[in-house]
Amino acid sequence: MKTMGLKINLLLILLTGIYSSAFSQAQKKADNDTENWRYEVECVGTGNEGTYLIKVWSYSKKPLVAIEQAKKNAIHGIIFQGFQGGKNGCNGQKPLTSNPSLEQEKMDFFKDFFADGGKYMKFVNVTNDGSISPEDRLKVGKEYKIGVVVSVNKDALRKDLEAAGVIKGLSSGF
Repeated sequence: MKTMGLKINLLLILLTGIYSSAFSQAQKKADNDTENWRYEVECVGTGNEGTYLIKVWSYSKKPLVAIEQAKKNAIHGIIFQGFQGGKNGCNGQKPLTSNPSLEQEKMDFFKDFFADGGKYMKFVNVTNDGSISPEDRLKVGKEYKIGVVVSVNKDALRKDLEAAGVIKGLSSGF
């Protein structure tokens, strides 16, 4: 009986190791995709006061990875790209910074900020509980283009970046 229990424990350890290794490889690929910042942002509607409601299109060979990376991509888009106006009464928004080299200048800050489970998570929420409608799951070559609707608390994000000295406050002048 002890031999059977030992075999089951060893099997569970082996399966856990295989799963962890596969997830780790997928996460590395996702992190590489994120470092290249391959995404698109579009306005979906108006959010609560101080928030943006946007759809982020992320690319990955694994749809679940693209869904998770969409949160990082959304925050990156708000800081560095902004987005165009769209349907549903959306107004386009400029990025929080107009400095094209800010990401390089503050590389250490952004590396920690965008780390898995990093501070960026405080400012973004997936609004559709991770469920993706069929029209938001597109096969493009060997990978997927996944659209995820998120809410970004841009006011809190701006305040945090200002407090950290990463971007200038609105009242600091030109």
